[in-house]
Amino acid sequence: MTGVAVGALVGVGGFCLWWSCWGRPARTRRPRRRLRTLLDAAGWADVPSPVFVAALVLAGLVAGFVVAALTGLPVLGLGAACAAAWAPVELARGRVARRRQDAAAQWPDAVDALAAAVRAGAALPDAVCSLAVRGPERFRPAFARFAAAHRASGAFETELDRLRAELADPVFDRLAATLRMTRQVGGSDLGATLRTLSGYLREDVRTRGELRARQSWTVSAARLAVAAPWIVLGLLATRPGTLAAYGDTTGALVLAVGAAVSAGSYRVMLRLGRLPEPRRVLS
Repeated sequence: MTGVAVGALVGVGGFCLWWSCWGRPARTRRPRRRLRTLLDAAGWADVPSPVFVAALVLAGLVAGFVVAALTGLPVLGLGAACAAAWAPVELARGRVARRRQDAAAQWPDAVDALAAAVRAGAALPDAVCSLAVRGPERFRPAFARFAAAHRASGAFETELDRLRAELADPVFDRLAATLRMTRQVGGSDLGATLRTLSGYLREDVRTRGELRARQSWTVSAARLAVAAPWIVLGLLATRPGTLAAYGDTTGALVLAVGAAVSAGSYRVMLRLGRLPEPRRVLS
């Protein structure tokens, strides 16, 4: 046993030496940028990141205190605190997914309206501004703000970047890159490019809808399988003396391992069943 321990320590030391030879970029601000991007994509651009983090901490503390007080088990309080603190993040992610699905269904109409304005002879900035009136209802307020800002400043690319940051949508990122390139180098194929993009977006929406419909029952069954043991535990907790079995160290360990396995299995299930989402470019 001593030889195995010495070998393990030597291996860990060698790995640490090897790891120290490779430089790593600074990552101090990356979590903050990710949180800001998540809030913007969820439509919560007015919510400051520190306020959101404070809400997570407060929700975790309140849920942990209430569960621990009701059950008398600190391990259940800790689990409830972690779940309550992570719930707003999952809520934001679900909101992002729903907003992207809804936006993806409306972007082909917006691209068609833009192509029609370009085909009618409108200048590129005027064509983009026209989406404030002729575009889908969902995007009209954002394009109205773009039109007002463009009339005030006249800086098309600067206002286009602001609009791209406000919408935080992968489809508009590609559209904005196309518009910027056309603005800079010119070209007469913008109308054909927009029509091709519109057809591609409609086909992508149709394909993703079929895939989500086919996998929805599998995802629901997996979620039920993960939640079933905890539902049973909640039902058993209504009987007197049931929770006393988890009051010692062994019981707490069983609950902790069960929570870790459930959370890990759920994350793996989501990872395996997740459809590849388009990533934002130039962000």
